[in-house]
Amino acid sequence: MDVIEAIQTRKSIRDFKNDAVPQSIIQEILEISCRAPSAMNTQPWEFTVIAKDILDSVRAATVEKLQSGEKPHAEHAVAGWPKESVYRQRQVDLGREIFRLMEINKEDSDKRSEWMERGLQYFHAPAAIIISVDRMLAKGTPIFDIGSVTQTICLAALQYGLGTCIQNQGVMYPEILRELCNIPESKQIIIAIALGYPNWDFPANRLKTTRVPIKSITTWHGFD
Repeated sequence: MDVIEAIQTRKSIRDFKNDAVPQSIIQEILEISCRAPSAMNTQPWEFTVIAKDILDSVRAATVEKLQSGEKPHAEHAVAGWPKESVYRQRQVDLGREIFRLMEINKEDSDKRSEWMERGLQYFHAPAAIIISVDRMLAKGTPIFDIGSVTQTICLAALQYGLGTCIQNQGVMYPEILRELCNIPESKQIIIAIALGYPNWDFPANRLKTTRVPIKSITTWHGFD
């Protein structure tokens, strides 16, 4: 798969087959992805990869926190969208299309809750990658670098027939990850990537998101 095809093919996968992803493949993906650019080659990313019993324990503890009424609390600023903005509208449109595919009605609170839990459980992926940075770095400065390596991981995964979903949801209860995965307080937990072989029969995996026309977001200078 060439790079253009990978960029055009990558999508968020929200259900996976039960097949385990070999550690050797994940290691290859991470080694390749560490070629991603970073400011002054600082390479601020650190990875915690979880699977099997540990991942199941994280899932169970996360759902328990949610069902107890404890509000999610990520360690970084999760994007917010002003109600009257185009950004909020795009987010609403995405949610509506997913719920349409999943046949979740607006009034069905049980199914909506189940969907939220699914996200917090890494969409039942057989593996997850947690990306963190050292707290000694100025707050917010490595976010561009983390975005770069995250996208690179998702593109590299396609070469191995794997799907991914980049998730704030996977880091909403960071204390669980610290306790079960031995992530020290000196590291700030930033983002998660669900990883596995896509279940293409799952309705939400048929979703194809749109993109705004380039002409509406680009200004050209110095061209005929």
